[in-house]
Amino acid sequence: MFDLDEEWPSMTMTEGLDIVEHQDTGTIEVKASVPGVQSENVDIEFEDGVLRIQAHQEESEEEKKEKKVVYKQERVVSFEYTTTLPRPVDPKTIQAEVKDGVLSVTAKIAESAQMKKIPVRASGK
Repeated sequence: MFDLDEEWPSMTMTEGLDIVEHQDTGTIEVKASVPGVQSENVDIEFEDGVLRIQAHQEESEEEKKEKKVVYKQERVVSFEYTTTLPRPVDPKTIQAEVKDGVLSVTAKIAESAQMKKIPVRASGK
């Protein structure tokens, strides 16, 4: 039988943030781990090339009342990420979604920052 005086194992987590440039679609994608956080509790800001992601989730009193309490500890999940993007993006194209505990933020690379092929002309000598 489990001794209630023993300490329960604690969960540890390494925060994760990935930034990927998709050359085929001309987009930048930022993926951030936000397990246990609902999409309505995620705030994203973008200013001067800096992306800020904040996520916070607390268990409500109603959720606690629906459970039989065996061990009680407040459940609070909170994440904060700040990063500069590798290339300028068009702020009007920024989209975000949470799926399976991962936030995905995508944006099109700004027209001025996209690679351009420069034709080379032969000299008329």
